[in-house]
This record gives sequence, C-alpha cells and structure tokens, in this order.
Amino acid sequence: MTSPDKIRNVAIIAHIDHGKTTLIDSIFKAAHVFRENQRVEERVMDNNELEKERGITIRAKNCTVFWQDYVLNIIDTPGHADFSGEVERVLCMVDSVLLLVDANEGPMPQTRYVLMRALKLGLRPIVIVNKVDRPQADPEGALHKTFDLFIELGATDEQIDFPVLYGSGLSGWLVRDLEKDKHEGMEHLFETIIKHVPPPQVDLEAPFRMQISSLAWSDYIGRIGCGRVQQGRHRKGQHFVRTTVRWKDYDQREDEWEVVTAHNERSVHLWVQKGLEREEVDEIAAGDIVWISGPEEINIGDTFSSPDLADPAMKPLEIEEPTVSMFFLVNSGPFVGQEGRAVTLRQVKERLDRELKTNVALRVEDLGRPDGVKVSGRGELHLGILIEEMRREGMEICVSRPEVITHRDADNNLLEPMEKLVIDVPEEYQGTVIEKLARRRGEMTNLQATGTGIVRMEFDIPTRGLIGYRSDFLTDTRGLGIMAARFVGYGPWRGEISARSRGSMVSMDTGEATAYTLENLQIRGQLFVAPMERIYEGMIVGEHSRPDDIGCNPTKKKPLTNHRASSSEVTVRLDVPRKMTLDQALEWIAEDELVEVTPQNIRVRKAILNADERKKKERAKEAMLAGK
Repeated sequence: MTSPDKIRNVAIIAHIDHGKTTLIDSIFKAAHVFRENQRVEERVMDNNELEKERGITIRAKNCTVFWQDYVLNIIDTPGHADFSGEVERVLCMVDSVLLLVDANEGPMPQTRYVLMRALKLGLRPIVIVNKVDRPQADPEGALHKTFDLFIELGATDEQIDFPVLYGSGLSGWLVRDLEKDKHEGMEHLFETIIKHVPPPQVDLEAPFRMQISSLAWSDYIGRIGCGRVQQGRHRKGQHFVRTTVRWKDYDQREDEWEVVTAHNERSVHLWVQKGLEREEVDEIAAGDIVWISGPEEINIGDTFSSPDLADPAMKPLEIEEPTVSMFFLVNSGPFVGQEGRAVTLRQVKERLDRELKTNVALRVEDLGRPDGVKVSGRGELHLGILIEEMRREGMEICVSRPEVITHRDADNNLLEPMEKLVIDVPEEYQGTVIEKLARRRGEMTNLQATGTGIVRMEFDIPTRGLIGYRSDFLTDTRGLGIMAARFVGYGPWRGEISARSRGSMVSMDTGEATAYTLENLQIRGQLFVAPMERIYEGMIVGEHSRPDDIGCNPTKKKPLTNHRASSSEVTVRLDVPRKMTLDQALEWIAEDELVEVTPQNIRVRKAILNADERKKKERAKEAMLAGK
C-alpha cells in the first residue's frame, strides 16, 4: 500500500481539441506503462468507438502511472461543454489540475469555465501551453491571455503564481524554458507535478469515509461507484453506511442540505487503477481513487462511511441540469424493421433506464404519449451521442427537433438557457456572421483582431439561436471558421427566432427514386436521395429553394414510346445528393419533422406521413388559433 505522501492526484482540463488525451499518450510512453514491443493505438484513453471517431472525450476516465517511487493518478476530462458536468464532479477527487492551453487559440470558453471551477475549489493549477510547434503558434501571447483570465476570475496570489510548461503533447515533450531546455521527454512534467501538487491531506487512522463522484455499470455486478477515499481504511467485505443527501432549496444550494436516506451496506468488490486497467484489491486507504461495488443503489454524491463515524454525510455534489430536450419515438415508417431491430416503447424505455444508471445528466419523462418519451440533456451533442449509441446497438427510432427547456422566475418572467459563443473567422466573413447571429437574437460583447487576418468575436446568444446554425456557419465561412459555445445560465426570453428559411421536398409516393424525376427536381432545390434509393410517402427527399414545402413524386418513371425526339434525353446529369449525418439532420429538421435513425440510414421525414392528414391537422391548428 502506497503512503499518501507518495500519491499525487491531478486532472487534465482544457477546451475541446486542445490536446488532453494526446498528452496522456505521451505520459504513458514516458512512464513506460506499456511494453516496448506492445502495439498502442493513438488516444488510448478514448476507448469508446464514438470517442475515437469524433476525436473527443465523452466521459471522464482515470489512469495511474508510476514515476520513481510516486503514484500519479491522472484523470482525463471531457472538453466539450455538453459534458462539463463530468469535469465539475471529477475536480472533487484531485488536489491540482493541469490546465492545457492551445498556443495558437489561447483560452477558449470551456477553458474559462473549468478554470473557474478549479479556482473556486482552491486548487492551484499547473499551466501547460501546448502545440507550440504549430504554425501561427504564439506561446507568450497564450500565456498572457491565461494570466489575464486568472485575474479576471479572482484567483488568489498563490493561484496566480502558477508554474508553466511549454511543449507538444503530440511530439511527446514538455519543458520549462523553450529556449534553453532540450525539446524531448516528459521529465519536466513529472518533476513539476511532484513539486507543486500537494499530497492528499488525509488521516489513515480516522474512521473510513469516501464520496462517490462518478458511476459505472456492469450487467453482472450492478452499479459501481468511483471516488477518492477521504480518510481511514476499508477492507473488502466490511460493512459501511451509505448516506444520500440533497439540497433543501435548489436556488440556495450553497446554504443548506439534508440527509435523505442512510442504509447499512457491505462492499463486494474493490478496485484501484494500474495504468489503464482496474486491479481488484482487498483493502483501500485514504488518498486512493478507487472503484467500489456492493450496494444495489449508488448515486452521485453518496457518502460511504464507517458505522463508527458520528457525522458521515458530506456536502452534495452539483449535478448539471438539462437545457435541451427532444422526443424519442418508436419508428412508425413503412420500412420499420427492415434495416435494424424494430423496438417497442417498452424496449425504448428499458434502454433509456439503463443509460440513466450512469448518465446522471440525462432526464427521461413519460408524458403519456403512446409512441415515445421526452428525453432531456445538456445539449444537442449530449443527446446525439446517446442516439448514435442506440443506433449502433441495432435499434430503429425516430427523434424530434431539439427544443430548449425554459423556466419561470419568482415574478413569472420566462427564462431561457443562454450561451457564451466565441467565433474565430477570416475578416472577410465577419459581416455575414454578425448579420446571421443578430437574426438569432445574438448580442456581440467583444470583437478583437488577432493581426493574422482572423477576427475573434464573442456573443451572448440563446441556446435555441444556435440550434441549426452550425451548418449555416460552415457554409458562410467556407469551412474556415471556428465556433465554440458554453452554457452560462438562464436569461430573459429574447423573443421569437425565425425558423429555417427553406422548405422541404416531400415525397407523395413510395418506391424507388428515378433519375428521370430527380433531374427535374434538382432544379427546385438540393436533393438528399440518389437514383434507385428507396423512399416512402412523407419522406423528405430534398431542401426546397423557397420557404414553403412542396410535394413531389420522385418515383415517377419516364413514359415509354416508340421513338426518341432527341438523343440528348438519353444522358441524365445529376448533382451529388447531400447526405446528412445525425447531428446535421437534428439541426436541419423543422418542428413538424422527424429524423428516422436506423443502423444503415439517417432519413428525414414528416411527423405525419400522409399529406391529407397533415392538411387536416394544419386546418385544425388554424381554427384553434382563430378561436383564441
């Protein structure tokens, strides 16, 4: 068992794509976690298939490396704002953080958020200026901006006096001085962690206590809780008290909290990290980051403590509230079950219940609909990841357009979620971007020229103003713009935002699309389907060039005659159809449309497939509005 004096617990925090997971790869190599001849994939901490494909970290994961006689517990955290709640809880398990800043981009929205949380907990960060070998890199400029950010966030004198390392996580080196030190190895990082990260301040002889910060699930074992042992020791099989607490008043969560339940439990399995793997042990001690199973029910913030402890409960951990919701519906299309596993509402609920066991930011509401349930999360990406996972499990479902979750204040004023948006674009595109965001109720708060032809703009904008904007942004900036947003809280409702400016081409028949009809349809807009592709009534086959929807019959075949009027009719020229990803489809659809998700295809369709039924519903809606 390692002495607490030889343990260092740190988390790596940064904005998305600033190089956290890549840096851990280099740490593993420097600490010889793997054998010399062992084949190791890039971004080894991203063990989920979706994480590897998208190049992002979705769930926080911890690992352990050994350097000299020290044990370094390192936690890789998500960088995307939709998973920021994971970062908040993880910070409770560590004694310091490695703050990564891109030498080119400098501090970004998520950098500000995670740093604010770390400073609030009293942690003293170590700043790493990463990617200094990239073109346009400005390490000193990035460091100055980071220093200004510390001051702006109210850091103490001790926190502002942070150590700095420069380097490249991809190339595998970090140094204290870019000019004097040799650009190789990670020894400077290990030495800085040992020197500046305090060991856990714990008492091994006190009664056992730990708090659960994250969850895992096993079909064989059940729920597994992860957290840091705050004090004492615990042996496998010993009894302990599981205490659940909650805030008395959500709006005054800093003031008072209360004990909800307290149960006598017994541990069944105990694990600690060895490299990337969990190793089962017989005893855990203060300072360790451990996994524990045994209780049937484990929740975020639960306290596990010795029965001898007089006051076992600890302050509750904050669990992030959802800001966006959508309906998960049973697939009602004519092709149901042909490309995947047709599921009933009961099976959809079972899958979501399983997700709720570990995804604490998710909410599921049964509103009495016979065909689906309402699912709420932190953002479009958070829910999109869940939909993609269900799709890869072979399930077929339909999902509605994302909608923001609103609240009412004490004076009954309507509040909506707000975002801090940061955009980097070439100067020639700034006018278009400002105009589009103004239509979406965005207010510019800052504009700064970087001197390299790039302009950085900051906006306060409603979350609903960003739904469906990313594809327009990429088109307007020719793919050269970078945008990043972060949820900052709730603000007054900013009024209506105009919906999608273009309508849909809706199929009126079922069959296979023909090149003969598609050639004529592409004049009216952009197609989503190719010749010989199966389509059905109510399916959207393209985007109309005008605001209104139009019906069409892409299955119509060319009339057969005994002669050809012109040989030019033999050749058909079609544009390449636009194939949307799941994220793009969720952004694109209107309120009366759905995304049909199967293991093989992503389709967009009308919620009501029959054209006559859609007209009846529209007339009924107009009559109801007229009656009001």
